[in-house]
Amino acid sequence: MALNAGKTSTEEALAIFDSLEPVDTSFMLGAWKGAGFPTGHSLDGLLEAYHWHGKRFESMEDVHPLVFSTLHGRTTCVNPILVMPVIGMLNRLLPRLPFLKSRFLGRTFQVCLPLFTTRRSQARLRLTSYHGKSSATMIYDNFPANDMFRKADENTVLGLMDLKGVKQPLFFVLHRELIGG
Repeated sequence: MALNAGKTSTEEALAIFDSLEPVDTSFMLGAWKGAGFPTGHSLDGLLEAYHWHGKRFESMEDVHPLVFSTLHGRTTCVNPILVMPVIGMLNRLLPRLPFLKSRFLGRTFQVCLPLFTTRRSQARLRLTSYHGKSSATMIYDNFPANDMFRKADENTVLGLMDLKGVKQPLFFVLHRELIGG
């Protein structure tokens, strides 16, 4: 199933998510390039504005949930506990202050990336049940959120972030990064 990049409602995105097949944790192993799946969530487009690259699943116990692009075209892993409280605050401010998604602030974040990077895993993979289907779920080590995944095709998953205290889930798409391609 091709996941359109156009905006949809949360209800439509949930229906799409629920229609997709679950994935096993081993399916998620490897590097994945992320993209937004806009549903009107206040955080839609924020990670992309700050040069989010995707996620990296090294093993069931070693997951890097936030991989960002550097100014020099490389990637680096960011510690969620250092940036997620800011994202929680932005969730409340973005409807009133859309400039927080500006190109300038995105570049400023890239300059500051060394302050937020880590080499240590910050999440793990487990099977959990969501809407009646058990599927691979990324569980953050120190942040009250889970990312559930459903299979769109062999190299694409639709993700749903369930963040404690935020009623509306945040949707995103991950595309498997193929070696040599």
